[in-house]
Amino acid sequence: MNLKDLKNLLTLHSERLFQVQLPDGSPVPLSFHVTEVGRVHKAFIDCGGTQRESTTCQLQIWVGRDDEHRLETGKMAQILRKAETFFSSEDLPVEIEYEDEVISQYTIEGYQVREDAVVLNLAYKHTDCLAKELCGVAAGPTDREGNTAGCCGGGGCN
Repeated sequence: MNLKDLKNLLTLHSERLFQVQLPDGSPVPLSFHVTEVGRVHKAFIDCGGTQRESTTCQLQIWVGRDDEHRLETGKMAQILRKAETFFSSEDLPVEIEYEDEVISQYTIEGYQVREDAVVLNLAYKHTDCLAKELCGVAAGPTDREGNTAGCCGGGGCN
């Protein structure tokens, strides 16, 4: 989901609760706070030697001790509007950063609009080899699910 779509969704349903569901189906506690809205820009070189860049909108959520706290969609839309100066485009993908034993980053796979809430459905964020044709990954070993197991299986990485 990109930033524009999220803002539109929140604004359209501004009187509901804002909730988040983890990939395993468990909910983030209702009392979570959005502690950061940031633009994360990453410049890197992949294993094939290609320079790349990516930019995302990252929402950091945190669960405090105030069990009665609730975030409404209208308030979340206001928070995103306050951060507009950080973003050169509203087409940026939105990711969620959340700590549950370890800090993890998630993509937004979809959403549900319920009578009382808008629920973002999160998906795991995965790593990938970006130079498969150079690394020979397609011919390399696979993991338990049949996915290629690693980068540079053919020794072509720089």
